[in-house]
Amino acid sequence: MKPRLRDTLRELAGVPVPRFTGGNTLALLQGGDELFPRMEAAIAAARQEVWLATYIFHDDPAARRIAQALIAAAARGVAVRVVVDGFGSIKSMPAVRALFAGSAVQLEVFRPLDRWWAWLQPGQLRRLHQKLCVCDTPAAGEGGADGLVAFVGGINLIDDRHDLNHGWSDQPRLDFAVQFSGPLAASARATTRAMWTRAHLARHWRSEFREAATGGHPVGDTLALLQPLRGSGALDQAEARDDPAPVRAAFLVRDNLRQRRVIERSFVEAIRQARHSVDIAVPYFYPGHGFRRALRRAARRGVRVRLLLQGKVDYRIAALAAQAVYDELRGHGVRIYEYRPAFLHAKVACVDGEWSTVGSSNIDPLSLLLNLEANVVVRDAGFAAQLTQRFEQAFAVSEEVGAPVKGGLRGWATRLVVAFAATLYLRVAGITGRY
Repeated sequence: MKPRLRDTLRELAGVPVPRFTGGNTLALLQGGDELFPRMEAAIAAARQEVWLATYIFHDDPAARRIAQALIAAAARGVAVRVVVDGFGSIKSMPAVRALFAGSAVQLEVFRPLDRWWAWLQPGQLRRLHQKLCVCDTPAAGEGGADGLVAFVGGINLIDDRHDLNHGWSDQPRLDFAVQFSGPLAASARATTRAMWTRAHLARHWRSEFREAATGGHPVGDTLALLQPLRGSGALDQAEARDDPAPVRAAFLVRDNLRQRRVIERSFVEAIRQARHSVDIAVPYFYPGHGFRRALRRAARRGVRVRLLLQGKVDYRIAALAAQAVYDELRGHGVRIYEYRPAFLHAKVACVDGEWSTVGSSNIDPLSLLLNLEANVVVRDAGFAAQLTQRFEQAFAVSEEVGAPVKGGLRGWATRLVVAFAATLYLRVAGITGRY
């Protein structure tokens, strides 16, 4: 079935599909060494607003520089709104609150865990895993939509050489982000605003709704209060689907409402259509049956399929989950490499030198079925060439998996245990609230 026909049928069935817009400019950024100076510059140039959402906002020199840029922007009258995840930033939360105390930065915490009973509240297993920053700057206004410049990717606000569980190292982790302006940036702003608003209303909903209800226009004020919760992403870009170059891209959001599977489907569709090559780099890899089937079939029809996974392990259980599917995939021709120079945190893919994605989503049950994620998908040969070059550099210093990791009954037992654990976790998460 042709992609256009498939998309049309899904639209008729109410299934969200990626909406590609043209007129975007994008820059691939590797690690915090490339991302953080650009983000600081964008925040410093912001005229009216800065929106930032992140899973981890740590207390180290790299993160503090971003914090100081945010504080300085707020001091000159820019509306600065920051939302951090209550679990991802749990260790640094007191320090982050202290950093912004007394400033005009509006800090919110998504599903905070500051009380023991907070762990029992519905939805606490579903976390804000997005890494987003959106600023309005004069530079973006020269050729961008609404003067916006945005950043999205897998990079948290923490030094690349610092791991929360393993301390400091000499080599930076392998990670990527994208800086972009153009029509796509408006979707990133709407999504970040929705995340901040959700966290804000969770804490202040009584006073906010009371004020709206007692105002001069109670219905309109209430609707205006709720409107930012809608967010954006794949659903709001239909009118610009066929816009021309320079770069056609889509901003994809995984939520627990209508856009539950849009990132996963985008991956699978690209793999199904692959003719020559599929390269995927991800730290946490335990895909569902449909995703693995797409990889197997691509390899069997002659597509070069390469996976770049963790060699230097941060969470042992995650490594065991990935290794449980090694033999299945390798048996059909999928090549698997383990990155060993440093920790791997990249969530990127490239197909046929034309389709690429960079974002926050891993390929595991947490990212594909639970967490709030954000990816940019790009259809551009130039951008894909840049990402492919970074892939080749990473493959060159990685070790290809040779002999089967585990065979026979032991291998099957490992897969069954991992599958049971993943299913149990998802069932527990599922009964704690849809959103």
